[in-house]
Amino acid sequence: MNFKYKIQKRSMSFIVDRLLKYIDKNPHANIVKMSRVIEPVFNKIFPPENFQKIKAIAEDKDNVWTQFALGLVSDIDHRVLKQMLISFGIDAGYYGTKAVRANREKYKCNIPFNILFDPTSACNLNCKGCWSAEYGHKQNLSLEEMQSIVTQGKELGCHFYWLTGGEPLIKKKEVLEICRNNKDCIFLIFTNATLVDEDFCKQMNEIGNITLALSLEGNEESNDWRRGEGAYAGTMKAMDLLKKNKCIFGVSVCYTSKNLAVVTSDDFVDFIIGKGAKYMLNFNYMPVGHGADVDLIPTPEQRKELYFWNKKMRDGKTGKPIFIMDFQNDGEYVGGCIAGGRNYFHINSAGDIEPCVFIHFSDSNIRTHTLLEALQRPLFQAYYKNQPFNDNHLRPCPMLENPDRLRQLIKETGAKSSDLVRQESADELCDKCVEYSEKWAPVAEELWTTLPHRDTHTQYYRDTEEGKKEFGGCTGNCANCNAHK
Repeated sequence: MNFKYKIQKRSMSFIVDRLLKYIDKNPHANIVKMSRVIEPVFNKIFPPENFQKIKAIAEDKDNVWTQFALGLVSDIDHRVLKQMLISFGIDAGYYGTKAVRANREKYKCNIPFNILFDPTSACNLNCKGCWSAEYGHKQNLSLEEMQSIVTQGKELGCHFYWLTGGEPLIKKKEVLEICRNNKDCIFLIFTNATLVDEDFCKQMNEIGNITLALSLEGNEESNDWRRGEGAYAGTMKAMDLLKKNKCIFGVSVCYTSKNLAVVTSDDFVDFIIGKGAKYMLNFNYMPVGHGADVDLIPTPEQRKELYFWNKKMRDGKTGKPIFIMDFQNDGEYVGGCIAGGRNYFHINSAGDIEPCVFIHFSDSNIRTHTLLEALQRPLFQAYYKNQPFNDNHLRPCPMLENPDRLRQLIKETGAKSSDLVRQESADELCDKCVEYSEKWAPVAEELWTTLPHRDTHTQYYRDTEEGKKEFGGCTGNCANCNAHK
């Protein structure tokens, strides 16, 4: 840790302490005042136009994002807000982003902003359509392996880690130790909430860099239909504990053709906000594994409705004070598929390094390869050189929306199935997606060609000097390009 870095963190710690105490005295009035003076503090981290937007929002008390900010200040333990702001603003936002960009150029491969890993395959629930339910309790990452993942990730510039599973809190002691020993990182833990108790809430706040995404799929009926009887009641109990202890948490929703109407209803969103949730992470059901039910994939009509619902919910006037992210429909904001290390990758509980949490194929393992070596091996290089998989970013995924692309990648790279119970070939997986991809394509094309979309300013491999030489100056016209046939 260099001297400049230490000074910056101490200075920001002091500033955040003072800011939070100042805002507490008169929250809205003082948030407005602070929105006018923060630019000099953070102008090297965020673009200048962001500050103009922040000022306009803060001055409008009825804006849902102003309400959201006020809710964070009043509802979350200030130790947590302070640590999150420092870890995100300095470690991930400033130093991390610089290192990621530099390493992408240096190593000529994807370098992720965040990494997902599974501490264990074990889970104490048995949800319909979830591959983890089949994995059993056999596979685990050791404490040393988890720390090695984080250490290697930080060397590349990654300071954001998402823990999945299995149920990560089955290894609660090790997970808390990793978080405590890496205060320069943020840890988001996906959990079924059954193991959240009073002591865990207190440790979350003491450590400060942990947030939980609680699995929830609507009301009690829709939730317990897939997750099992009593799951909903357990999640409600955990939410009450987390809110009482002023912990920061949200919900993780797997939306399906069966529950989509429920999880996008005003009643549901208002309910989780009232229970204390600050974010809602939405995932399209993916037909992964041999027990997958393709009928649970939302229909193209449902997905179109969800696309417009997302825009409504995020609007400062028509939305609600909760941060919502939709990993399938938000491709237009991130330049398409973010897997394969472009923004993230996944490590399962057996150590297999996979391009995506939903695509269980691998050609490397943490016990035989470093993270950088994995990013430079054939499978991840294929992602690097072939992204985006479709220039319509409402069709980002090489599996769900472009299944022939995934078949091609696996065939060319020789990657093997990393399913922990029963291997599934790329053809078996992709065959389940063909009908949906064909039905979604014309709907996505209409949305993409008739509506405005923001420019993500993303540079893909095809845009680099090396890519232009390799692919003959690709312009993104996938029908006539060797790189994107």
